Amino acid sequence: MSIEPTVLIVPGLRDHVPEHWQTVLAARLPRVRTVAPMGRENLDLAGRVAAIEREAQAVGAPIVIVAHSAGTISVAHWARTTRLRVAGALLATPPDFERPLPEGYPSLAQLQAHGWLPVPRTALPFPSIVAASRNDPLAGYDRVADLASDWGSALVDLGEVGHLNPASGFGPWRRAESLLKHLITGVAAV
Repeated sequence: MSIEPTVLIVPGLRDHVPEHWQTVLAARLPRVRTVAPMGRENLDLAGRVAAIEREAQAVGAPIVIVAHSAGTISVAHWARTTRLRVAGALLATPPDFERPLPEGYPSLAQLQAHGWLPVPRTALPFPSIVAASRNDPLAGYDRVADLASDWGSALVDLGEVGHLNPASGFGPWRRAESLLKHLITGVAAV
């Protein structure tokens, strides 16, 4: 008898946003935990990695991770240290933290000072899907494709969906549920 996995949602650099697709997704899932958002001001990566580990430990197994934006980078850092088994991960629109971000986002110096750089480029120890946008203001498609390749992840081209946040017009992102079903049912290809 297989056990239904618990989805662990890992937000990016945001506070709680009711209309964000991850918040909407969490409300629709039967088995879910969410790592508390730490906002854009608290850049402490070690604190974020510890929060992921704490929530993942509380879940037990099996775990499927759904991370967005900086949450995907947090997960890549966390994956290097955790001993927990992860059934799979959906990593949506990772930012390019190795190039300057637009105004209003952390600088490279801030990211470096808080432990985000270098971004891990080794294969993740679990199956994963990286979902990339063609017009994301925080990362070019080719840069995200390179990350997906380095992480050993399947790459899904979402088209022109911005950064998948409410400001981009993508609050309740329906494609997440479809991709998540692939992970939960163990289907490797999308």
